[in-house]
Formats: sequence, C-alpha cells, structure tokens
Amino acid sequence: MPTVLIATSNSGKLRDFAGAAKAFGIEIASLPNFSSLTPVIEDGLTFEDNARKKAEEYSLHAMNEIVLADDSGLEVDALDGAPGVHSARYAADDPAMAESNTDDEANNARLLRELRKTPAEKRTGRFVCVISAARNGHTLAVFHGQAEGVILGRPRGSNGFGYDPLFYFPQIEKTFAELSAEEKAQYSHRGVAFRKFLKWASGEMTA
Repeated sequence: MPTVLIATSNSGKLRDFAGAAKAFGIEIASLPNFSSLTPVIEDGLTFEDNARKKAEEYSLHAMNEIVLADDSGLEVDALDGAPGVHSARYAADDPAMAESNTDDEANNARLLRELRKTPAEKRTGRFVCVISAARNGHTLAVFHGQAEGVILGRPRGSNGFGYDPLFYFPQIEKTFAELSAEEKAQYSHRGVAFRKFLKWASGEMTA
C-alpha cells in the first residue's frame, strides 16, 4: 500500500488525511521524527505561502520522497476574512505576532465573542485548505480546497478539531464535528484538496 508523508504532528489533520486516503488504498504517515525537527515559521501572508514554505523545508528531511504540507483555516465573511491564516493562533493577544498556536477551545471562544452581535444570516464563512507537495526542497504542485458553511452560536459534536464544532455544513445539516473522519473527508476543504493531490499523484504512487 503506497504511503504519503505528511509534515505534521497534528493528530486531527492526520485523521482528516487518513479519512480522505482510505477510499484510495493510500496510507498516511507523519514525516519521520517530525516532532524533533525545528518548526518552520509560518509567516506567509496566504495559506499557499505557508504550505509551500513548510513542504519545501520539511521535504529536505526525507530526500527523494514526496512530502505534503498544508495550511488551512477559517475565513468568516462578517470578520473580513478573519481568522484566516491566523486561525490556529486566533486567541492570542496579537495573532499575527504569536509564536505558537493557541488551543482550540480558546480560539472558538474568541470567534464566538467576535460574532456575538452578528445575526445568523450574516455568519457565513468557509474553511480553506492549501496542500503543497514538495521533493528535495522544491515545490512540485499545489492543491486548493474550500468548504462553505455557517458559524453556529454554540458548538455541536465531539469529533474533529479546531473550529469543527462551530462549522455547520448546510448540505448535510451537521457540523464537521458531528462526522466521522471518512464522512468529513467527503465534504471538507482538506478532503477536496487531498483528492486533487491524489489525482495528480496517481502515476507517482503506482510507479
């Protein structure tokens, strides 16, 4: 079974990727010794900037292998696209300057505070994911995925991670936190981007 290396130790992201890969007979694995590597500073202005930077730098630790890195987050229309690239650090006093991620509960709490006066019909937003595939320090291809939804006023569901409990997907009338990893992969931004990668890499994976 082919294995795809992902430059992350985030268990939620690994579950998402595994859920998307399962139907294709692909195995997902974290980049070996990832936790011991010096973290790449995510200082890009866009999701693609960060995804490319991470994939290129981390691929130098697995020579001749394709390494994937993603950057993803939530864009809320009523907040002019925030949290955006700062989604994982949104609860910090200054998310743009924060050196480490803040926890999911705190990020969700800030989001709810920011939207407390926003009516339900104005709470639209989307999850965005950009996956970069790199080998030996060079980007090979980039893949984009989005999922449009609505931000609820309180969390629902116990699966998923990040903003999943607040992200309501009208098409199936559930939040992403109410779905299994396999179900989520059918609709999520990460699932969309990863399927694009698999289509591109089908020759690579079977070579």
